[in-house]
Amino acid sequence: MTTATTLEPAGPLPSPALPAEPTASRARPWIRFVASRLLRLVVSLLVLVTATFVMVHLVPGDPVQAALGEQATPQLVELRRHELGLDQPLPAQYVHYLRGVVTGDLGRSIVTEAPVGDLLGTRFPNTLRLAVPAFVLVILIALPVGLLTAVRTRGGRGRVTRGVFVNVTGLFNSVPDYVMATVLSVVFVVGLKLFPAAGLTGPRSYVLPVAALVVGPAASLSRIVRVEALKVLDTEYVRAAKSRRLPRRLLYLRHVLPNMMTASLTFGAMILSGLVAGTVLVENVFGWPGVGTVISQAVIQKDFPLVQGVLLVLGAAVLLLNMVVDVLLGVLDPRSRLGALR
Repeated sequence: MTTATTLEPAGPLPSPALPAEPTASRARPWIRFVASRLLRLVVSLLVLVTATFVMVHLVPGDPVQAALGEQATPQLVELRRHELGLDQPLPAQYVHYLRGVVTGDLGRSIVTEAPVGDLLGTRFPNTLRLAVPAFVLVILIALPVGLLTAVRTRGGRGRVTRGVFVNVTGLFNSVPDYVMATVLSVVFVVGLKLFPAAGLTGPRSYVLPVAALVVGPAASLSRIVRVEALKVLDTEYVRAAKSRRLPRRLLYLRHVLPNMMTASLTFGAMILSGLVAGTVLVENVFGWPGVGTVISQAVIQKDFPLVQGVLLVLGAAVLLLNMVVDVLLGVLDPRSRLGALR
């Protein structure tokens, strides 16, 4: 009798290997995300250029006559209008202005006849010397203050700490930048004579302008950070991390801080964008040689091409800052990146 032999497999059959996801397909969402943000930036810049052009031409009266004064002869006014291209039809002026913006030519000052780009090129770096340290200090102050206050006031604890935090930050947040700059100048320049009154004269001249720019935004952002941190501290994964008896430093830096950064950055971008406008006002209080003093003089002298150039540069800086924040949000939270592509 023939016995059938049954062959049994020695073990489970290996499952076929899944093909690895191509690198190009993984990079494609990122490319679309960045491309969408760049397209939004270009469209916003076009709207900004158009708005500044229309704003200048909506001002009643002749800007050339106003800048040169009533004593200027009609021949000089017509000559300057021709040199600036203001005697051409509005569509031709707009095309010329748009072409100049693309090539970096922002026109010429009516008063000094100097290129607007050259004037801003010498003054805008001084504005950045105030705005960049203020931007960094706002982040370095708001994040730890908001997070530590959230930890101390979580679950209804620390009522005194919460009251002091809410009242102090509310007070600082309600004071405009130029008022804070004036108070600091009166106290520390006129009264105590600890800092120079005006100008860019050395490291000590940075202290009061930067402080005036930092106080309000840092107070406002720290309140937002506290609210977001309280939400994160009440989540399940943070409680699970605490149950593993992780060191507090690792708990807050690894689990709490990254998960509250998305919402904090979203609100912080709006707050920090206002820092650009605040810089213009603070510069005038302290006589800082930046674009703030340029635009105030240009408005007084009715030098509208120079006003136009300053507004365009400041607006572009705000739009660029918002795009950088959007990209950072895409890095920290992929869900925001996916939502932006739907």
